Amino acid sequence: MIEELPTGFTLRHVADTDAEGLMRLIGGCFAEYDGVYLEPDGLDADLKAYATYLKSIDGEGYVLEKDGEIVAVVSCAPGEAADFQLKRIYLSASLRGTGLGPKLARLIEDRARARGAKSIELWSDSRFARAHAFYTREGYVKQAETRDLHDSSNTTEFHFIKQL
Repeated sequence: MIEELPTGFTLRHVADTDAEGLMRLIGGCFAEYDGVYLEPDGLDADLKAYATYLKSIDGEGYVLEKDGEIVAVVSCAPGEAADFQLKRIYLSASLRGTGLGPKLARLIEDRARARGAKSIELWSDSRFARAHAFYTREGYVKQAETRDLHDSSNTTEFHFIKQL
């Protein structure tokens, strides 16, 4: 697990009962961008029972809480182009730049290594420039391919891979 969490923070496995908190966190992150929308009945329906979803794809996930509120989430599952995939990593705006993002990414990378992975991939909305800078600092390399999700946000995603 993560060493040296700041006082008042708790890291735990994600539970299906986290749906409301996850939607609030991720919806808040999406709201920072014009035209990016949470789709709880579409693309983001997995959040309604995220632990069950992750289990169904042999994945795992964690939430970071402070004062009973979910302030970050990170998850992974077996990948497509790489051995593992970083599925979701979102931090509330107040936590960005505090060092918790890299700790959460390393948690997932360590979990992937423990499961025999030699590489990890992720997909990120092309509008999330700050996240892309973070991924690059963490050793993820942007790939040439993109994918369109055909959702209400008109999302095109960039692909990143990191060798573990």
